Amino acid sequence: MVWQLTKSALQRWTEKLLHVHDTPERTAAAFGMGVALGFSPFLGLHTAIGLVLAFAFNLNRVAVLIGVYLHLPWIMGPYYAGATALGALLTGTRMPADFLPRLEAVWRLDGWWVRFEALGSLLRPLLPAYLIGSSILALILGAIGYWASLALIRARRRAHPHRPELP
Repeated sequence: MVWQLTKSALQRWTEKLLHVHDTPERTAAAFGMGVALGFSPFLGLHTAIGLVLAFAFNLNRVAVLIGVYLHLPWIMGPYYAGATALGALLTGTRMPADFLPRLEAVWRLDGWWVRFEALGSLLRPLLPAYLIGSSILALILGAIGYWASLALIRARRRAHPHRPELP
C-alpha cells in the first residue's frame, strides 16, 4: 500500500518535472531553445542557463538538456572557428595574418597565467566577431532544431495515437 502511494506520487512528480505530456510545440520549443543555448557563445554555462530557463518558462527539462548536449566536444573547435569567421565577415574584423603561429607560441610559454594573458591579448580583438557569429548561428540552429523536432514529435504522435494529448 505504501509502495503504491509512493510510486504514484513519484510518477506524478516526474511527469510534472519533465513535462512528458506537453504539447508538441512546447516540447519542440524546449528542444530548440536547448540547441540554441548549446551553440551559443556562453561556453561553460550552457547547462546552467538551459536549466534556469527551463524552470523559468516551465519547459521540458530533458528536451532542453538534449538540445544543449547536441554540441559535442569534437565539433566545438570547427564550429566556433567558423562562427568567428562569419562574425568577422559581418563586422569587418580582420584575422591577424600570423594568427596560427602566435596561437601555437602561446602554448610554448611557461606558466598557465602567462599563457592565459597571451591568449587573451590574441583573442580579444576577435571577441565581437565571436559573439556575433556564434549568436547568429545559434539562433539559426535553434530554429532548425525546433522545426525538425516538431515534425518528428508530430509524426511519432500520429504513429502512436493511443497516447493522450493535452488540450
